[in-house]
Amino acid sequence: MNSFDELVKTVAKLRSPEGCPWDKEQTHKTLKRYLIEETYETLEAIDSNDPKMLMEELGDVLLQVILHAQIASEKNDFNISDVSDSINKKMIKRHPHVFSNTVVNSTEDVLKNWEIIKKEEKPHRKEILDGIPNSLPALLKAFKVSKKTAKEGFNWKEEKEIWDTFNKEVNEFKEATTLKDDSKIQDELGDLLFMVVNLARWYKTEPEEALSNSIKKFAQRYTRVKELVVNSKKNLNELSSEELNTLWEKVKKENNLE
Repeated sequence: MNSFDELVKTVAKLRSPEGCPWDKEQTHKTLKRYLIEETYETLEAIDSNDPKMLMEELGDVLLQVILHAQIASEKNDFNISDVSDSINKKMIKRHPHVFSNTVVNSTEDVLKNWEIIKKEEKPHRKEILDGIPNSLPALLKAFKVSKKTAKEGFNWKEEKEIWDTFNKEVNEFKEATTLKDDSKIQDELGDLLFMVVNLARWYKTEPEEALSNSIKKFAQRYTRVKELVVNSKKNLNELSSEELNTLWEKVKKENNLE
């Protein structure tokens, strides 16, 4: 018995009458949060460039997959073999340029074939936006919507057009703020944020990655600014906007020198 089979057997034991009370109580729905948490911890491990940490976090994700499969098998819905068999068949079918005689000349050709085959597999999805999970984080969902609609031709033709649209959304947001209407402000801010996602897609940049990097950069700079303020025997709220901006620019220059 290999290590994977042993893990499947372990999970089955945990779910058995003689198993763990906590594991036996779990359902697909109660495990949702853990799958999300483990996924984000895996992403953090990837960003840390720590192979050992990544191995451990991938194991935690695998455990969630096996748990869900075990719960399903107890209801005679499917088991872990069905899961692996299904994804294996899907990969073979969606890569005809590897496992069949289809000829491709670029990654773009591969992606086009992928979408064509996917449509054939899911004929119930009549519109291109069907199938995008409602539970996706807003930024990721916006990026998917932007990419999918652009594939159908709903896109700017020239770079100038996208910047004109962006500036228009900025002005509409500014106008909304002068009206003191919270609902209008939220509506226009949403349009502006979605426009930023469109910019990311136009310039072939992952908005989630870009924002994550900016948050990390901000946190590092903020911590350094606080350190400088503490060293000067002051508190942040004692400094003027001009003084804070001077410190911020100083920290930015320090970062650029590293």
